[in-house]
Amino acid sequence: MTGPGPRENGRGPRAKQPRIVAELGRPETPDETARRKAENTRKHYANQTAVNLTLSIVASLAVVLFLVLVVVRPGGTVNRQEIDYRAVAQSAESNVDVPLAAPVLSDGWTSNRADISTGTADGVATWYVGLITPTEQFIALEQGVDANATWVANAVQARPATGATTIAGLDWQVYDRRDGESPGNYAYSMTTTVDRSSYVLHGTADDVQFEQLATALAEQLADQTGDPS
Repeated sequence: MTGPGPRENGRGPRAKQPRIVAELGRPETPDETARRKAENTRKHYANQTAVNLTLSIVASLAVVLFLVLVVVRPGGTVNRQEIDYRAVAQSAESNVDVPLAAPVLSDGWTSNRADISTGTADGVATWYVGLITPTEQFIALEQGVDANATWVANAVQARPATGATTIAGLDWQVYDRRDGESPGNYAYSMTTTVDRSSYVLHGTADDVQFEQLATALAEQLADQTGDPS
């Protein structure tokens, strides 16, 4: 005959004893157990939040570093996409019946934009070339085909002329706002009209670079018409 089984001795499985709290020298109560678990859960989620925040900051810094390495060249110059504005002009001339301004410029001049559009309000076809000078300044060249005085005024932000000049046989109205408040890309502007086209130059460059562009434009017009004036 075998002896009594585990439950026949009257004891059964031993119940799990409450956790002894060292500071109190006694088992913790159910309320204390619940509070302890809740605090542990809070700390866990707080740590997870801190880890996630750290990872987000690291990821953001990685993106910034990537942009710096890709966009900025050694020496601090901007690595922008250069546009062959003369090729674009040749292609875009199929949309108009006049030659488009695409003057030949010396080394160091680049273009970051070249396109043609038609105004929805006035119907004027506008050829636009954005140019970056050798000193990293900006000049826009705009050509309005059969443009009126309103188009010209809008192209210089409706500012009154401050002077006039003649460059390579072309007479220009000058709009000097360099001393004005936040002139942006309209710090200095020039306008002239030849045949059916009105030309506007505006930007941040100095007088010398504006004169270089105006001279190159006059030379192109002379080649086309034989007389830029």
